[in-house]
Amino acid sequence: MTSLADPPVRLVDGAVMDYLLIEAVNALRASAAVAVARAKKIEQEMADAGILPPPPPTKTPQSNRESTGSTTSRTQADDDDDDEGVRTRLEAIGLHVGGNYVERLCRDRPLFGDSLDAIKFVCKELWVSCWDKQVDNLRTNHRGVFVLQDNTFKPISRISSWQGRSEALKRAKIYVALPVGLIRGALSRIGFHGTVSTEITSLPHCTFQIKLPKNP
Repeated sequence: MTSLADPPVRLVDGAVMDYLLIEAVNALRASAAVAVARAKKIEQEMADAGILPPPPPTKTPQSNRESTGSTTSRTQADDDDDDEGVRTRLEAIGLHVGGNYVERLCRDRPLFGDSLDAIKFVCKELWVSCWDKQVDNLRTNHRGVFVLQDNTFKPISRISSWQGRSEALKRAKIYVALPVGLIRGALSRIGFHGTVSTEITSLPHCTFQIKLPKNP
């Protein structure tokens, strides 16, 4: 009975989360590409059968048509849509993980008195448990808005790109989607439902803005 009431602590290597996030992003990108290709194939088959109107032709530069003979090309908007889909799915995964994870951390804790106590718990215990350090700075307007700053946020501490700073920042926004969901899921499970957004201006600095309903 003792072992059931107080199960042994299971430890995981700290690098596992980094590798898991990398593979999750790659897997979801591949999955999104397959889903888009399948949808386009179905649309084309329905257009060929006369069920749907034929898709409009894709305009390409004259030089590209002459050199490759292709009439299709991906645009920046297509890539942005794909990234948005990956971010949405990663955040949904983090939402589920964060809710379950915080149950273990709060097993022996009393209920939180207000939103500030909950945010302090996130800044200290949740952050240390997930990313091996506390938040570097916490600010609030005492009206339900909290700004958390991590000067060396672990999930984006090693991101770089040979294409330059802007491409590295674009990649970083994908890798913070799961932590955003994790934080939101953890807060929701302990009774504080709100929104979480991020801002990355220089790597590996990351700012999280959490908006919660004001305390009664």
